[in-house]
Amino acid sequence: MAFTRKRQREQQLQLYSRERFSLLLLNLEEYYFEQHTAHHIQHKGSQKERKIRGSLKICSKSVIFEPDAISQPIIKIPLRDCIKIGKHGENEANRHFAKTVSGAISLIFSQVYFIKEHNIVAPYKIERGTMEYVFELDVSGKVEDVVETLLQLHRASCLDKLGDQTAMITAILQSRLARTSFDKNRFQSVSEKLHMECKAEMVTPLVTNPGHACVTDTTLYFQPLNGYPKPVVQIMLQDIRRIYKRRHGLMPLGLEVFCTEDDLCSDIYLKFYERQDRDDLYFYIATYLEHHVPERTAEGYTLQWQRGLLSNYQYLLHLNSLADRSCSDLSQYPVFPWVIGDYSSSELDLSNPETFRDLSKPVGALNQERLERLLTRYQEMPEPRFMYGSHYSSPGYVLFYLVRIAPEYMLCLQNGRFDNADRMFNSIAETWKNCLDGATDFKELIPEFYGDDVSFLVNSLKLDLGKRQGGQLVNDVELPPWARSPEDFLQKSRAALESEHVSEHLHEWIDLVFGYKQQGRDAVGAHNVFHPLTYEGGVDLNSIEDPDEKVAMLTQILEFGQTPRQLFVTPHPRRITPKFKSLSQPSSYNASTADSPVSPGEESFEDLTEESRTLAWSNIARLEPQEQHRIHKEAVTGIAVSRNGSCIFTTSQDSTLKMFSKESRMLQRSISFSNMALSSCLLLPGDATVISSSWDNNIYFYSIAFGRRQDTLMGHDDAVSKICWHDNRLYSASWDSTVKVWSGVPAEMPCARKQHFELLAELEHDVSVDTISLNAAGTLLASGTKEGTVTIWDLTTATLLHQIPCHEGTVGDSAFSPDSRHVLSTGADSHLNVIDVQTGMLISSLTADEPQRCFLWDGNSVVSGSQSGELLVWDLLGGRVSKRIQGHAGAVTCMWMNEQCSNVITGGEDRQIMFWKLQY
Repeated sequence: MAFTRKRQREQQLQLYSRERFSLLLLNLEEYYFEQHTAHHIQHKGSQKERKIRGSLKICSKSVIFEPDAISQPIIKIPLRDCIKIGKHGENEANRHFAKTVSGAISLIFSQVYFIKEHNIVAPYKIERGTMEYVFELDVSGKVEDVVETLLQLHRASCLDKLGDQTAMITAILQSRLARTSFDKNRFQSVSEKLHMECKAEMVTPLVTNPGHACVTDTTLYFQPLNGYPKPVVQIMLQDIRRIYKRRHGLMPLGLEVFCTEDDLCSDIYLKFYERQDRDDLYFYIATYLEHHVPERTAEGYTLQWQRGLLSNYQYLLHLNSLADRSCSDLSQYPVFPWVIGDYSSSELDLSNPETFRDLSKPVGALNQERLERLLTRYQEMPEPRFMYGSHYSSPGYVLFYLVRIAPEYMLCLQNGRFDNADRMFNSIAETWKNCLDGATDFKELIPEFYGDDVSFLVNSLKLDLGKRQGGQLVNDVELPPWARSPEDFLQKSRAALESEHVSEHLHEWIDLVFGYKQQGRDAVGAHNVFHPLTYEGGVDLNSIEDPDEKVAMLTQILEFGQTPRQLFVTPHPRRITPKFKSLSQPSSYNASTADSPVSPGEESFEDLTEESRTLAWSNIARLEPQEQHRIHKEAVTGIAVSRNGSCIFTTSQDSTLKMFSKESRMLQRSISFSNMALSSCLLLPGDATVISSSWDNNIYFYSIAFGRRQDTLMGHDDAVSKICWHDNRLYSASWDSTVKVWSGVPAEMPCARKQHFELLAELEHDVSVDTISLNAAGTLLASGTKEGTVTIWDLTTATLLHQIPCHEGTVGDSAFSPDSRHVLSTGADSHLNVIDVQTGMLISSLTADEPQRCFLWDGNSVVSGSQSGELLVWDLLGGRVSKRIQGHAGAVTCMWMNEQCSNVITGGEDRQIMFWKLQY
């Protein structure tokens, strides 16, 4: 899993440098400046004198000596514990010895740490008492410079206030960075052109490493100031697949670069000192990648997840990444939910809802008795109030789970010690119980619980993690009874995460962690309120002038835990699961509780017709033009086709309704109802009547058998822009800002006014309505307005469900997906927007290079008609255009597709209709 792969990379880098030393030996927020080859001289001036060769590391808060022999421990001397630092032999008593020891540094101190003796990872050994160590540098001429540096750092370490210490060390670091620059001899090619260079820090879990970042026309480089773990890190721009701007310490200074599509483990994570440097570097790389990597959004992934292209696991990984969670930053490590609530049964029953945790509640609200105590405290607390005194994700919690594979991180975080044996990650069941009952334990899980690497559950390193109160040694993690092995535990955990129950309810947990219940009134209502410092925008560190307060705030932010960046501000749509696909439409629609409606009898689609549709849409890019006919004098506005496909009816801005014979390829009839444009047409069931809408405010009914107008509906006060028909109901949209619903069957005889349409409902809008569409069941209507708003209406109650301002300019076309879960709309702003019907959330937005006037879609793929006359085939889930097909000489204005999805007819501003056919 992510952390394991990250750790393996670091170990490979250590192999490259052949060092036992690691930045994890430093304190938090400490920097490693330089190293010198040296000897540690033991028992100086005596017959037992012994020289141990190694490397002397100068760090901002300590001196570290790493012996070459792995049997010898690494020595760490905190500078704050030093009593005296100087050249050895400077005082009278040591003048004779100074003649024999050249280039030696003397450190007199009160405390020293011994680490990784025999290269065994274990708690640090501490020796106290006044001691003197002498280190002889190979290059004696550097002694004075090293002593001067140590004295300067020592003064910083001994300052009373932590803020003053940090300020002085930062000044020293910035001075060193300013005196150096990126070594251009490290460029891979002499022909590379430097575009920018700036100071930055490379971020790895718990530590940062300062240096210089630069980008050329081919490569991103980072050169550590200290040359650790290697002289330069380089990434070819052509290998980059994803880049993200990151928060680091809740400040917008981070940048993470991935050379993979789906892995959580990045190739480099940089933190900049200036936001502008970060943004400039991001802009350059993003510009280079513009034609290689489509930008991904949370909404785009939501659509893929809803339609089954992404698993629950993959979707959560993507949301974590988009919300600034990274395995390079333990304060923002990816967070995953507990989904199983049964850790005591001998068998895990994933068909039983009682097996699962309630995903609609945060961990702190799962135990009602504990929640009531927390709420009492919350209500008595002064502002700013919070319900939970700890977070669901923090560096401590992450390393609690990962101590067996990342012991050095735990030792770094806890000053060289493991946690108390009884507080360790000893048992899955115990950990779950403590999360339910503990007064301060509200932690969620990490991705490793749903991965395939069991190493975090097994003490394969044979670490001495102590003894529990009962006397038993802390070893492997105790698994629940239903797990036969660590592998079985992970397999069943993953199966639970992907189960139907979790798929139905995962959106509720997403609302809490990434969504609209994360902050504000909805968070209070969901009992999901954490400390203000955990939220983005909770504090402006730049506005804090007191250096002590600023350091304390930053430390709390980094160590306490951080809430993910909010990705959604409206309720998250639920996943489309097989169970939902077999549901029939409820009699009334409740936006807060009901699922998106599905057409009655949808299960009947599983026949040859459905198979042919699926096959057709999977080959939709093979659509080819067959023939074209110019039958109008102005732009074609509507197409209707008889059930047998032989007769094509079209309307036009030339005010005529035309009837064209597919068999004879001849125009058979031309009908004019008024001298104003006709805007759309449709055929009623039975193919006996054609209905046309007109800019003259009327709707006309034309009898095919009798060849004459049989009825006129004068229903609006302005132009009628679009009409739809379902189950003896007519729906008409108008520029008078209404959509009207009519009931009645038009007269089949030519006798005038035999049938009067009854107005059932009037759906009011603020501005003119340009397009409408119905779902397959005729229970929902989507309308698009002149000002770019898409509105979804429940036709069973004639009520507004959602109003989404999602376009800048007129909505050109809209349509429901076949399963009624989504609405797709196009607009004058060249956007294709996908809206979730249940929640009204805009879950995907793609941008074309010109407006798309009309379209057809199956929920996954789209064929759209462009302003220029092209047909574009879109892979909606992949977020890209997969095929461009030249079509009309002007804008494509209307489209029709047969039931098997194998034939398409388009109309255009070039006054032509074109026939298209799939070529398998």
